[in-house]
Amino acid sequence: METYQTVVTFFQTGGLFMYPIVVVLALGVAIAVERYVYLARSRATNRKLWAALQPILSKGDLNRARTLLADSKSAIGKILHYGMSRSTNGRRRDDINTAMEEGLMEVIPHLEKRTHYLATFANIATLLGLLGTIIGLIQAFTAVAGANPAEKADLLSGSISVAMNTTAFGLIVSIPLLLIHAVLQTKTVEIVDSLEMASMKFLNMITEQSDVVR
Repeated sequence: METYQTVVTFFQTGGLFMYPIVVVLALGVAIAVERYVYLARSRATNRKLWAALQPILSKGDLNRARTLLADSKSAIGKILHYGMSRSTNGRRRDDINTAMEEGLMEVIPHLEKRTHYLATFANIATLLGLLGTIIGLIQAFTAVAGANPAEKADLLSGSISVAMNTTAFGLIVSIPLLLIHAVLQTKTVEIVDSLEMASMKFLNMITEQSDVVR
């Protein structure tokens, strides 16, 4: 209870700029949760499809593989379907590889979508905190200008302490957002790398199983 009261007092004494920082925090958390769930689900569906596709390709059943990829809505399914559609009629290996690269270029924006906003929100939270502190200091110096000289020191120190709350809160919000941004970027890069690796393995396997021209 005492901790809760301390947090409430800290927020209330921070001034008006505490509210837009809270809004930034809420938006950042919403995006972070949505992106984390999306990336985790994408990674799981990619692995599931690849695990089902590998034995089919090993058996040389390209028609079944083509059907499986056509029905899939996963990122890896879209990419490999691009390549599979080019593997017919004796297409060259480079044509298939180019087709899968086109599929990868289509998938990557969906993986990176909205993640960059977290870094932007972190910067906004920091700047809002600094702006709130500066305005608070201006108001504090203005308030003590006409005060009794004996009370100026106490009034000024109290006002500065309150004004610094917005900077502290801005940093409290921005630091976790930057860390989450880094984590999501790392997960995105890992997924993209896995898609590229799967594409290369897929290309090698269908080259061995079909009449693709090298």
